Amino acid sequence: MVGKTVMMELGPVLTGLALAGRVGANIAAELGTMKVTEQVDALETLAYNPASYLVVPRVVAGVLMFPVVTALAMLIGTLAGWLTSINLLDLSTLEFVKGLRLFYRFKDVWFGLVKASSFGAAVTLAGCLMGLATRGGAEGVGRNTTRAVVIGCEAILVLDAFWALLLL
Repeated sequence: MVGKTVMMELGPVLTGLALAGRVGANIAAELGTMKVTEQVDALETLAYNPASYLVVPRVVAGVLMFPVVTALAMLIGTLAGWLTSINLLDLSTLEFVKGLRLFYRFKDVWFGLVKASSFGAAVTLAGCLMGLATRGGAEGVGRNTTRAVVIGCEAILVLDAFWALLLL
């Protein structure tokens, strides 16, 4: 049962929330600073589309890399469950593997990775949108960075509810 929970819920959601704080804040702060220092305006002057030049690569990276980090979290979570069962519950490795096979389906991993990919898109989009909407100097950068993290976390929870409804 632990394996299924880690694959479908804990791995994707907790990893997404942790990355929302780290990645979302980083993107919003970087793009916000670029906006405040008029670097985004300079790109427009040079006939670059800021959306395609600044936003698309970050969103693609989020969509591709959030599942990779989530897969690592799933592996670590399953190993932690195994260590807990053999050390605290006196289960053998064979019993743990039998229990894992009883409840675990490979599509659960794919479902968790698809969720993670959608979380990556949401977090990076929130960071990009808040970063590019920054006004008001350093104070505005800080304010919009905080907003990006909050919006990213909220988006993860809403998307998780959506995926849960879709699954059920």
